[in-house]
Amino acid sequence: MKLQAVIDRFESNKAVLLLVDKEDSVVIWPRHHLPEASEGDIIDIEIVINEDATRQAKAEADALLKQVLEKNNK
Repeated sequence: MKLQAVIDRFESNKAVLLLVDKEDSVVIWPRHHLPEASEGDIIDIEIVINEDATRQAKAEADALLKQVLEKNNK
């Protein structure tokens, strides 16, 4: 999914982004995770699912749950 946002303003260490073509959609973003930018700049945002990381996190959660259930059964 690709989005565009305009940097509306900076508030301390955060940027207030307004999503283009998404009425009333505001995103608060850490300023240090933006390239050097100014108010009014339009940025592109791409959101993708990291399938490998998701699979690993689920496996770790399953392993922890299994450990807890085994302890409870003793």
